[in-house]
Amino acid sequence: MKLYYHPLSGHSHRAQLFLSLLGIDADLIEVDLAAGAHKSPEFLKLNPFGQVPVLDDGGTIIPDSNAILVYLAKKHAVENWLPEDPKGAAAVQRWLSVAAGEIAYGPCAARLVTVFGAKFDAGEVIARAHVVLKRIDAELDGRRWMAAEYPTIADVALYSYIARAPEGNVDRSAYTNVNAWLERVEALPGFVAFQKTAVGIPELA
Repeated sequence: MKLYYHPLSGHSHRAQLFLSLLGIDADLIEVDLAAGAHKSPEFLKLNPFGQVPVLDDGGTIIPDSNAILVYLAKKHAVENWLPEDPKGAAAVQRWLSVAAGEIAYGPCAARLVTVFGAKFDAGEVIARAHVVLKRIDAELDGRRWMAAEYPTIADVALYSYIARAPEGNVDRSAYTNVNAWLERVEALPGFVAFQKTAVGIPELA
């Protein structure tokens, strides 16, 4: 199994983290984004959208981080990372949509400004980040995990960009429930950290 990724991509980290949580030893193939390798003809055969990550499971090609989480959960997970019952599956899908929406346009976008020099309005995307973090903090009041009484791929999908939100100048200090949840994710067996950068504001101790 191969994972085409970039170490500073939170989308890539989602896939890398879940592979590690499942104990799957995959070959990590770094895609040089700065050199435009993700737009090369060879890579575009794997993912016409020119984005990392891409999973190659013996010739079965799965682009998109959330799609990779679903694929791995269906094929390899021995624990209930993706519930089969309608209510549980819907709860997970809700947070996968948040990861692809509000997280992407909030803490992810804010981090893209500082780490990759993206031309977003920093104030606007930081404000969006605080809106979604406040909502997630409220959702976590009185519960340990996002979608169920146990960790699911919803937690994996949300983790990376929330954990590194300070790199986008998003202060997490007010979000007690979010910070406690991050610690629970980081305590899971097989957890692998998302590579840090020196930009942004200091993270919580």
